[in-house]
Amino acid sequence: MRGSTTAMSSSFNANTSAFWERLWSTSGIQFVALVIVAYLVYGYQPPVSASSDELTAFYQSHHTRILIAAVVAGLAVLYLMWFAVAIRVVLANAGEDGWGAAAIGASAAVGALFLLFVAANAAAAYAIGGSGNQALLPGLNGMAWAGFVMSSFVRAMLIMSAAFGFWRAGLISSRLFAVGVAAVVLVVLGGTTWAIGGFWSPDGAYSRVISPLVGLLWALVISWVLMTRTSTARSGW
Repeated sequence: MRGSTTAMSSSFNANTSAFWERLWSTSGIQFVALVIVAYLVYGYQPPVSASSDELTAFYQSHHTRILIAAVVAGLAVLYLMWFAVAIRVVLANAGEDGWGAAAIGASAAVGALFLLFVAANAAAAYAIGGSGNQALLPGLNGMAWAGFVMSSFVRAMLIMSAAFGFWRAGLISSRLFAVGVAAVVLVVLGGTTWAIGGFWSPDGAYSRVISPLVGLLWALVISWVLMTRTSTARSGW
């Protein structure tokens, strides 16, 4: 009885490597959950072709929701950083620190672009939309969509670093590695969605739904690998 109690208390001790490894290993799941919550709270971003009146109405009617979503999105970026660090630690201990460094760099770029997107829309909701200043809204909206499309390349790099690094470290099978390579290709294709309208436009279904969903699903896969196929007997935690 005492032994089980001791084991339980040690697992919840914040001064142990096991505690921090478990916390950081699940950060990918928490990142995905927060992104979904932020998306649901925020609502649908107006399309690139939206008029100034449509954009003003959106930012005024969604003012509170956008600001709440900005807070949730900021927390999501924090968990993305921890997720990348967890990947880097595992790969460094497996002798694949180059791929771990790539994960850190890619996550920093993804986080920066994500925060820029959120900050631009929060600023519009907080100031521009509320004041009725319509001149900047179409340009700001178009820049937000363009930035999201361009983020496809660094999102693909984050997927690639985990796929190649974990495969070379022997933590995932060749079949799962092939899934990771397919995810890289699908997300990179999101960076080519520059059609004027429709499925392949910046605000089309591929760029807005399919490409981000592929990245989120891969984050869940890597989180599962971190939780089930790694050992606590390592440095870095």
